[in-house]
Amino acid sequence: MTVQIARVEERFKCPGPQPNGLQAAPDGLWCIDQVDLKIYKFDYESGETLFEAQTDTAHSSGITLGDGSMWIASTFELKIARLDPATGQTIAKLDSPGNGVVAWVADQQNGRVTGAHGLEWKDGKVYVASPPSQFVHVMDASTWEEVHSFRVPGLRVHGLAWADDGTLWVADTSAGTINRLDPEDGRIWEVIRVEAPTEVHGLTIHEGVLWYCDAATRAIGQLHI
Repeated sequence: MTVQIARVEERFKCPGPQPNGLQAAPDGLWCIDQVDLKIYKFDYESGETLFEAQTDTAHSSGITLGDGSMWIASTFELKIARLDPATGQTIAKLDSPGNGVVAWVADQQNGRVTGAHGLEWKDGKVYVASPPSQFVHVMDASTWEEVHSFRVPGLRVHGLAWADDGTLWVADTSAGTINRLDPEDGRIWEVIRVEAPTEVHGLTIHEGVLWYCDAATRAIGQLHI
C-alpha cells in the first residue's frame, strides 16, 4: 500500500451554494448541488455552465451516468433518483441501500435517518456509497436488487471514481483521505491524503486526473498525485 499527499488545484467555483457530487463525461463535468438541488454541466477548462436544470431530489449527495440516465442520491428522501439528463425530470425513485443514522451522531435511537452519498456506474450496476452503513452497496440497475457490498475504511464515505485498473477510488470526507479499493473485497491498495482545509465531497476522474468538489467552499478542482 502506498500513501501520497495530493496537490490541490482549485479550478473554479460552483454557481450553487453547496456542490456535493461530481461525474465526468466526455462533453463536460456534471455536478449536483445539495442546497439548490440543481444539476450543472461545466466546461472543464473555463468552468462555464453549459447546462443546468432543477431536480426534485432532497439534500442530494451523489451523481453518476449510466444506461442513458442520470442517477442521483437523494439523501434525505432515502432514495436513488433516476433522471433524464436532458431535462432533469425524474424517471423513477428507488430505495437507497444502507440507510440509517450516521455513526457520529451520539443519540442513535433518535438521530435522523439518512441515505446514500457518492454513486458510480459500471456494467449495469450502480455503486452506492452509504455513510450510515459504511459500505459500498452494489445494485443491479435492472432489478434494483443488491448483488454485492463491501466495507469501506473511515467514518464518512462520500465520492466514488473508477481507476483505470478497475479499482475504485473512495473518498472519506471526515478523514481527508481517498482510498483506492478492490471492489470485490474492499482491500486497500493506495491512500491519498488531502490536507485541510479542502474537503472532498464529490469525486470523479477525467483523463486520468481526479476531480473533487467541496460543499464547504463551492470549490471544484483537481487532485494531483
